[in-house]
Amino acid sequence: MEKSKVYYTDFHTRKLGEGLPTKLQLLAKKAGITELDLDGKFVAIKMHFGELGNIAYLRPNYARAIVDVVKELGGKPFLTDCNTMYPGSRKNALEHLECAWQNGFTPLTVGCPILIGDGLKGTDDIEVPVVGGEYCQTAKIGRAIMDADVFISLTHFKGHESTGFGGTIKNIGMGCGSRAGKKEQHCSGIPHVDEKLCRGCKQCLKECANDGLEYDETTHKMHINETNCVGCGRCLGACNFDAISFNNYNANELLNKRMAEYTKAVVDGRPNFHISLIVDVSPNCDCHAENDLPILPNIGMLASFDPLALDQACVDLCMKAKPMPGSQLDKHLHDPNFCDHHDHFTNSTPESEWKSCLEHAQKIGLGNREYELVEMK
Repeated sequence: MEKSKVYYTDFHTRKLGEGLPTKLQLLAKKAGITELDLDGKFVAIKMHFGELGNIAYLRPNYARAIVDVVKELGGKPFLTDCNTMYPGSRKNALEHLECAWQNGFTPLTVGCPILIGDGLKGTDDIEVPVVGGEYCQTAKIGRAIMDADVFISLTHFKGHESTGFGGTIKNIGMGCGSRAGKKEQHCSGIPHVDEKLCRGCKQCLKECANDGLEYDETTHKMHINETNCVGCGRCLGACNFDAISFNNYNANELLNKRMAEYTKAVVDGRPNFHISLIVDVSPNCDCHAENDLPILPNIGMLASFDPLALDQACVDLCMKAKPMPGSQLDKHLHDPNFCDHHDHFTNSTPESEWKSCLEHAQKIGLGNREYELVEMK
């Protein structure tokens, strides 16, 4: 198989008056976005608007840059994301839009409409066949996303508490899934609570939307309600004392594989293009209502027609970078009792796992892990 091309540029602005949004436009054009037939076509631009309280998400300026390119090529763009299945400010379309507006994403700032892909309550989805799927024969995808003629992803590349990192595949596969689709991807495992480690702080309880956690007022310990729990893993990321873990040792691996299959369902059979920015690399997802110090420095902007090659290139660039002093990753590496996995994402969140996602994505034909990195100065 011929290597996929991934185009890359750093965050330096060498020309007077040329800002980063302009540089992103030049990168997208260099990578071939102008080859897409966008004239008169509806173009979904999938991105993450950030949870309220989190400020690590991509700035609206980057979205506006891509919107302007699409409009220049005759396309009819809209920004989109689907509702979440956990508590927060994005669990229905009204709150989701309000969150997007508060975080700076409005039709005025980004130059196009904003549509929540799976409708008001997260139930407006369509079952899409997964060609070659081993775990999902169909994927439940937000209807507005599938109604678009062309699909573009704009991704904030960062760490993630379950999948190691949140890249293009996660932005598409998990992000385009309706609430039912997200539940389907997360259904691999039920966690348990180690009472010896549980402090009864109730931080995990704030993250559960499904009554999957119960607090014992007598013992002051948390317990899992296995009947209600959907296995989303939000409680794992919320626990600062490692008191919660999955009963199923390969739950994250199965999540990754389903996520890759959902991504394939979204992009199969229609023009697609992908952009990823390695900036403000927070240890956890932008779905959190907070963000921590970046674990890695700002590395650059990348674009490709191949979502898998794009994720692989981002990973490789991140592995070459030095951890940021004082970050979660740096603190772990300076702990004398810490086991160094020689992997920035695993070292940042040891309970996470990411390699199975890329391996399975290649297996099902989503893309190619072999790539040529083309640098744009």
